[in-house]
Order: sequence, then structure tokens, then C-alpha cells
Amino acid sequence: MPSEKQDTIKKFAIHENDTGSTSVQIALLTNRINLLTNHLNVHKKDFSTRRSLLKLAGQRRKMMKYLNRKDPQNYKKVIEELDLRAL
Repeated sequence: MPSEKQDTIKKFAIHENDTGSTSVQIALLTNRINLLTNHLNVHKKDFSTRRSLLKLAGQRRKMMKYLNRKDPQNYKKVIEELDLRAL
């Protein structure tokens, strides 16, 4: 998993040492959301994980709104790369 995380960071980084830009954070949140979604497909009654998933989705939604406001071109690029719906 750490190599997958590093690959995601490299793919969405703005510069070489970038680990905290909005696009990187959105990509990492999307990876975690996908993992939790797969977990919940198997374990349907895991309500604490469901709550965590909803919190992560809310965080990502806020970051997406911020990115759309600050950098619309990067917003569109992130949506295409991650295969997400626009807000």
C-alpha cells in the first residue's frame, strides 16, 4: 500500500516535494473512499466504517469546491484523472 500511496502522490504532485496540495489530498481521499466502499460491499453492517466513509466523502467534497474556486483547470484535470462526477 505505501507504494500505491507514493504513486498517487507523484501522479498528482505540483512540484517534486509536494505531498499536501489540494489535488494530492483529493486523490488520497479518493483512494481511501474506494477501499472503504469495497469493504462495505462485503461487510454491510459495519456502521462505524460507513460513518467514516461519509466523513471522508464530505472532506473530499469541501476540497473539490475549494479547488474549483481557486484553480478550475486543475479541478477539471483531477475529475478526469480520478473519474469523478463534477459538483
